[in-house]
Amino acid sequence: MPRAEDGFRRLALGDATFITKITGATGHAPEIAHLDARTDALVRIAALVALDAPLSSYRAVVDSADRAGAELDDLLAVLLAVAGAVGSARLISAAPRIALAAGHDVEVELERLDDVEPEPLET
Repeated sequence: MPRAEDGFRRLALGDATFITKITGATGHAPEIAHLDARTDALVRIAALVALDAPLSSYRAVVDSADRAGAELDDLLAVLLAVAGAVGSARLISAAPRIALAAGHDVEVELERLDDVEPEPLET
């Protein structure tokens, strides 16, 4: 792994060889990264939220997070952590995509709620 100073310098210069090495076929370079697999996957999910990525982009990353031990609560924590930076529109867009990629269909849950009579409000 290169020293942080060297990595920042090479990125700032647009070093094509370095950029190709770190982006690779998977979009990240585990031999360079200093993050554990779980944190790496959660950070990549945060980046996808910021980009308003489609569901297909979340599937592999959420699967990586799951294999690394992340749970649905961790995926929600990512959304909460980036909320202030990305805004509500990105959160609303990403939430069902992340949940679906994790095997939890939020729309089915919403349909079930529509079938339930609401509790009367106390006055």
